[in-house]
Amino acid sequence: MRYVAAYMLAVLGGKDSPAPSDIEKILSSVGIEADKERLSKVCDELKGKNIEELIAQGREKLSSMPAGGAAPAAAAGAAPAAAAEEKKEEKKEEKKEDTESEDDDMGFGLFE
Repeated sequence: MRYVAAYMLAVLGGKDSPAPSDIEKILSSVGIEADKERLSKVCDELKGKNIEELIAQGREKLSSMPAGGAAPAAAAGAAPAAAAEEKKEEKKEEKKEDTESEDDDMGFGLFE
């Protein structure tokens, strides 16, 4: 993914068809050592293609993918349990705060 992102940055920077050395330069500027094999594969696959068209095609493919299933039901079941857990933690914190305030005066009330 980082190679594709660097390729897109090079295109945005004005290179119509970035060379592997252009991508390697971008990656090295952020401390990433480029794998020559992956780098050349990305350049070969994207060579001569319009990035905007590729992005549009990718969006179409992603929009047709199903995103439903059992995940929303599982998340809905987990939500009440998480809420109950948070309430328990809040009660524990409240109890801790009470004991801490009592310890502050160590039993000697100046204004009692």
